[in-house]
Amino acid sequence: MNRSLIFLSFTLIFIFSCTSISEDKLDLLNGYWEIETVEFPNGGKKEYKMNTDIEFIQLDGLKGFRKKMKPRFDGSYETSDDAEPFELISNEKVFSLHYKNDLSEWKETLTSLTADNFTVKNEDGILYHYKRFEPINIESTP
Repeated sequence: MNRSLIFLSFTLIFIFSCTSISEDKLDLLNGYWEIETVEFPNGGKKEYKMNTDIEFIQLDGLKGFRKKMKPRFDGSYETSDDAEPFELISNEKVFSLHYKNDLSEWKETLTSLTADNFTVKNEDGILYHYKRFEPINIESTP
């Protein structure tokens, strides 16, 4: 009986730890994001308290692009015209962002997605945690 209980416990943990993201939630990726933490496969972790660059993501269906932006104190953004196009590919409700340019090709698996956070895992097993960017607007006083 103990073995059955242990097996059932591990099965339930496995089922609940595997998250699936529905396609209708993918639009939550649109917008401005900043990296919050990075988790390495060896257990190491790097936290980002302040970011000088943020990511802008724009989706149109299952295709989109990702662009680096530099927020300014007046609420505007500085950017180049460079953008990384990607395609979202589904494998049983697990979505991967597939990037391809003239020099490289790679993918990141979307492991979680909410209105305020998302996480991707790259092919090296590194987890990148993002949070929705909240702009700082410092108004000048006359």
